[in-house]
Amino acid sequence: MYNYLADTGVKLSHFGLGTMTFGGDGRWTNKGSVDEALAQRMFDVSIEHGVNLIDTADIYSNGMAEELLGNIISIKRRKVFLATKVRGRTGSGVNDIGLSKLHIIQGCEDSLRRMKTDYIDLYQLHVFDPRTPIEESISALDCLVKQGKVRYIGCSNFAAWQIMKALGKSEYYNKERFVSLQAHYSLINRDIEEEIVPLLQDQKLGLIVWSPLEGGFLSGKYIEGKETPQGVRLSDPEKEILKIDEQRGFSIIKVVKEIAGYRNVTPAQVALNYLRQQEYVTSVLIGARSENQLIENLGALSWELTKEEIAKLDLASRPVKYYPKWLQEITSKDRL
Repeated sequence: MYNYLADTGVKLSHFGLGTMTFGGDGRWTNKGSVDEALAQRMFDVSIEHGVNLIDTADIYSNGMAEELLGNIISIKRRKVFLATKVRGRTGSGVNDIGLSKLHIIQGCEDSLRRMKTDYIDLYQLHVFDPRTPIEESISALDCLVKQGKVRYIGCSNFAAWQIMKALGKSEYYNKERFVSLQAHYSLINRDIEEEIVPLLQDQKLGLIVWSPLEGGFLSGKYIEGKETPQGVRLSDPEKEILKIDEQRGFSIIKVVKEIAGYRNVTPAQVALNYLRQQEYVTSVLIGARSENQLIENLGALSWELTKEEIAKLDLASRPVKYYPKWLQEITSKDRL
């Protein structure tokens, strides 16, 4: 199952393989990390299930995630759509961080070397950099595309106004344009529906989802009022970033488990299916710490939620609507 990535003509699998668990020598990785042998098996399983999107970043395990990918994808390089990201600190130098032209171009060269490839399919700005003019960053990405080192460019964790500003600068200076946003999205956190999703639809950008299970919270293994079981604890970076309202989260999980029980599937598969069936979602990244966990989650490709089940999940996870969205929805009814 595949979706088109924006207007590129490129098809991406409904699920992509996220590699933040690959490696294990750095801050941005989970405990119980994935070594090279396991990474190879997980890559092979993904390919067998039709997955063609592989996503990583230069800061995952201090570059080890990219190195592992470089060791395992070479034979099947043309079968995968390889995405990575730049922005985070990659060294001790004062310029080894940010979205300056200097750091972006150096970061691309380093990623190419680590992954043993001549090109990156999708090069993404990892987080907005308030200290660098966005036109400088766009200029660097445009340069890399012209050199043939990058095929497409995207962003990650940008606010709606930041995406729109970047698109405006690209048009004004006739530079390469973002084709996608990688964003946090789950049944527990539907914030992007407020401003970002309408922008993506209007500007025809693809959406790649990270942390669809809210750091494992939507796996159903967390029990309200009980201590978190060993082996499913949120990773340190996720604890720091993901702000989970547990009371609301457990009310959502209750509905997820009801559907999972009726369907005889896992709660994780229900949560993943909800996202992949949203018309504006291009691909959902699955990160796993074991081969069995990956296979179990990929099982969500074999079935779909009904409209009634999606409506039930919508109601249970309904986010608060902020001004002016609620006002515009009311007034728009006059034109229906």
